[in-house]
Amino acid sequence: MTKQTKKQMFALAAIASIGLSASTVFAQVKDVVVDGKGEIPYLIDGRNVVARSGTGLCWRTGYWTPAAASTAMAGQLPVGCECDSDIVPKDKCGAPAPAAVPTAAPAPAAATPKPTADKIKLSADALFDFDKAVLKPEGKTKLDDLAAKAKGIKLEVILAVGHTDRLGSDSYNQKLSERRANAVKTYLVSKGIEANRVYTEGKGERQPVTGKNCSDKLGRKKLIECLQPDRRVEIELVGTK
Repeated sequence: MTKQTKKQMFALAAIASIGLSASTVFAQVKDVVVDGKGEIPYLIDGRNVVARSGTGLCWRTGYWTPAAASTAMAGQLPVGCECDSDIVPKDKCGAPAPAAVPTAAPAPAAATPKPTADKIKLSADALFDFDKAVLKPEGKTKLDDLAAKAKGIKLEVILAVGHTDRLGSDSYNQKLSERRANAVKTYLVSKGIEANRVYTEGKGERQPVTGKNCSDKLGRKKLIECLQPDRRVEIELVGTK
């Protein structure tokens, strides 16, 4: 074999290697990294990367709205440009809508069921004793019903978000909300739900629902009763039937 022939074979091998690497890269789903400011309408990991399903769908949280998808930023563009491009206006994504070109009507594609979300709010007092993160028997019963419901659908993900009232320090309440959300996950996993299907988050006291209705001038017992709606765990099931 001549030196020239060997060089040609090495060059072809290098080109084939580059082509293979490029096709592998393009086959990967693009990471969507959000700025992490304000309420993010999609579930994110510790790197601020939006969590996706095996089919590339971005996981929405209970705070998702079309407006939130259009305003929460991922770099220079709204995060919804990648996750909900059919909802976010094209001009916000830097790509003008293409001019209509007459074409033959394509054959109708088979309809693919889209995941639907079912959000359930459970009182934390029904799941846990006050200021505790250990599930009560009646709390386990409620989660048994939830697990049965999850097994009746093609489950994509379960989101469990813990909330507390404003009593106590911010840091304490943040940790308490996280412990409660994790307790819910641990129990659901013990009932047969895959661990990688359950995401947890703690919001602490940052998202009260009582607003200014409960005055600090109330006695402690009455204040605890008044703030009861703030102590909750919001659970969202996402899947298809």
